[in-house]
Amino acid sequence: MEAIWQWGINLIIAIQQIHGPLLDNIFRVITFTGEEQFYLVLFPLILWCIDYSFGAVLAIFFLLSNFLNIILKDLFQHPRPFDLNPGLNLSQATGYGMPSGHAQLAATVWGAIAIRVHKAWFWIVAVAIILLIGFSRIYLGVHFPTDVFAGWIIGAILLAIYVAVRHPLEKWLSGLNMWLQLLLAAGVTVVLLLIDRSTDALTGSGILFGAAAGLVLARRYVSFSVSGPWWQRLVRFLIGIIVLFGLYLGLKAVFPPDGTAAGAMFRFLRYALIGVWLVLGAPWLFRLMRLAPAAK
Repeated sequence: MEAIWQWGINLIIAIQQIHGPLLDNIFRVITFTGEEQFYLVLFPLILWCIDYSFGAVLAIFFLLSNFLNIILKDLFQHPRPFDLNPGLNLSQATGYGMPSGHAQLAATVWGAIAIRVHKAWFWIVAVAIILLIGFSRIYLGVHFPTDVFAGWIIGAILLAIYVAVRHPLEKWLSGLNMWLQLLLAAGVTVVLLLIDRSTDALTGSGILFGAAAGLVLARRYVSFSVSGPWWQRLVRFLIGIIVLFGLYLGLKAVFPPDGTAAGAMFRFLRYALIGVWLVLGAPWLFRLMRLAPAAK
């Protein structure tokens, strides 16, 4: 691997010959579109304003893809370029490098959105976003090219699986009663936590459980449609996102810090509540406030 890593370092050095404050900031903005905070805005926008059912499925698909990325990084335990050459680091990153989570998740999310939009022009946009996010990780010196290539390949494989199993799986799940669906959500979460209980895994499993359980309850008790005039969609998005980031930042401030058993438990709870808010709490509030019509 040393020879491959050295090749990657040499390529990054060559790319960074053109770096400067303007390009650095441009690629930091691009790489931000692969960060947790960006997805915390993207998924509510889809869920509450564009397509609730697709948004919920996409969120769960994203979370499963993210959990696989965590497992693979722990399995390979590959360094990042700046671990071998500190001068390459133009941005912040933690943990292992292989495969690139930004590249993998960009491929799964934007690929799935492109499939949903089903327009040639959007495929061009989606591919451009995927390529730019991956290249930004190389430019900023936080991933080897091989990390990014691996992320793209894994993301493409997961996207193919998504296309193949989505509708049969949804049909099977819809045939289960509510309690079995909730039990399945809890069971999958327990299995994931048995596999990995790192901080990132607690984050992913927490929001996955909250979103999956919330979706089961929402489909039974909340009749929500994303339709409505643009101003109504904007108002519910703004209200929902304020509450979302209140949970995200507020609970972080009051809950015990990470690194302890209590911190781990409350981190899981914090993200579970975020998942519940995304798919259940916000739609219920929008219906209560008459900011959204009932599903037809």
